[in-house]
Amino acid sequence: MIFSDGLGVLREQCKQARWLSGQPALLVWALLMGVVGALATIVFYWGIHQVQLFLSGQSGSIVSVARSWSAPERILYPALGGLVAGLLLWWASKLKVDSNADYMEAVAIGDGRLSLRQGVLRVLSSLSVIATGGSVGREGAMIHLAAMGASATGRLFCFEAIPLRLLVACGAAAGVSAAYNAPIAGALFVAEIVLGSMSMRILGPLLLSAATANITMRLLGYYHVMYDLPELAPVSPYFLVFAILLGLLSGLLAPQFLRFLDFAKRLFKKTGLGLPLRLTLGGLVLGLLMQIEPRVAGNGYSIINSFLHDSWAWSAVAVILLSKVLSTGITVGSGAVGGVITPVMFVGGALGLLCVQVFSLLLPVVPADTAMFVLLGMGSFLAAATSAPLMAILMIFEMTHSYTIILPLMLACVFSYFTSRSIAGAVMYAVTESRDKDLQLRHSLRRLRLASLVSPVSTVIKHHQTVQDALDMFIEYGVRFIYVVNEMNEYQGVIAHKDISSFLLSGNDLKAPLSGELVNRSYLTALKPDMTLDEVQDYFEAFNGERLPVLSMDERPVLLGVVYKSDVLKKLNELKRLLDASSDAILDVRARKLYDDRRK
Repeated sequence: MIFSDGLGVLREQCKQARWLSGQPALLVWALLMGVVGALATIVFYWGIHQVQLFLSGQSGSIVSVARSWSAPERILYPALGGLVAGLLLWWASKLKVDSNADYMEAVAIGDGRLSLRQGVLRVLSSLSVIATGGSVGREGAMIHLAAMGASATGRLFCFEAIPLRLLVACGAAAGVSAAYNAPIAGALFVAEIVLGSMSMRILGPLLLSAATANITMRLLGYYHVMYDLPELAPVSPYFLVFAILLGLLSGLLAPQFLRFLDFAKRLFKKTGLGLPLRLTLGGLVLGLLMQIEPRVAGNGYSIINSFLHDSWAWSAVAVILLSKVLSTGITVGSGAVGGVITPVMFVGGALGLLCVQVFSLLLPVVPADTAMFVLLGMGSFLAAATSAPLMAILMIFEMTHSYTIILPLMLACVFSYFTSRSIAGAVMYAVTESRDKDLQLRHSLRRLRLASLVSPVSTVIKHHQTVQDALDMFIEYGVRFIYVVNEMNEYQGVIAHKDISSFLLSGNDLKAPLSGELVNRSYLTALKPDMTLDEVQDYFEAFNGERLPVLSMDERPVLLGVVYKSDVLKKLNELKRLLDASSDAILDVRARKLYDDRRK
């Protein structure tokens, strides 16, 4: 009771102190969110180890843990983990909440409020899958946990929507930084993918938060270079050609990998099973696959390390690549919550390793440094899948601390990005698709001119008519404004209903002609026929009314008519439907080509 009262007093004081969420104060909050993000990551790591210890008495790499399991355990544990994960997600879906369940939605299109109850259940569900061998990344749950901590902090101190969104973004950036020991990439992940803005006003706090998370991980002894390599040999100019070729190949294949994951989701949904049973089925199938190849367990981090340091035959690479793609499809398709950044980098790394082996057979001039090709494949595949090439370049650099990789990586990532963008329909994050559709819509609006939406107007009065005429018109039409013109139909201004009411209450003569006291030009913003619908939309957002006048482009403008807000919204919705239909049609055609299966 005392705690509750104290919390209430604190919240009331925070409401009075809006400076707590001002721009200078946000920089301090960003530093604190870095600590929160690092601690959230450490807690999730601890949770994974505790589950592993409970199941098998040992913890560490999930591949080594899975190898220690007996044959029945390799089937039982993933199925059990899927069942627990499914029950937790089912429970989360039954909660009635008024806030977002996904941190990307909360930051990009929401108000920054994350559901803590749903979030905890989703994180525990992800923990259950990952600790029992699910082929998804740990970063998804870590980032969500960090974002939840930021959202809870902001709500405790009564942050308004805009600063709260930025605070949650800082938490997410800290989570990426701590998960991959990549602070710059962590900030760019949120700026480039979630927010779609590289403004320093946004990027600055994100960088502070990501840097603080990295420092916290170092101080607590959790920092390490993700992929520690000896210095790579300098690349020759002709090597850049291979980097470009690998980038083009990644750009072609990354969308197909994402489509495969979508196909797996649809396939599991066609079973008609509820979420708990779907996840149990996914765990069971994954367990059967682990009987053949235990290395498909987990996110693939240990195998990537092996790609970078050990010698692999091309047939072994091909088998592990196909097995890993299948296991990721099973885990993601069954409905598991988790990240796919590390699985995406695994596929890219295996692709790079296969390419260098094929190139070496065909061309003897190909360098023998396979680690370089693995890293190029990881970065280019990540750039194509996430549509964030700058983030991918910096992430590979920060995970290896190799300057030699930068130049070829830049070429590979840029070519893969533009290649994948030319293949519409497959995106890794829904927020990217929403932003792309919004951009297409704005381009369409910019091409449409206002002239096509101008409607005739009947609530027009001549400037020499009387107050009684204006009053009769207000009574007949029930509008807020009447437009006033002269004999040449030149626009003079408007008469507002509230002004004529005040005029009558003052005892003025109804037979008096309209005067400058009643006619006003400042009440409404007049539109021009050559304006775009994009511009008009901005005007209507600031106007609390249904219609605005449209004037000619003459020096003494003539009233051409009015534009209704409902007509603008109707055209806007029409364009949205066209864009959605176009997107669905593209997906339908390409899905049939890829899977020979009509998209429903």
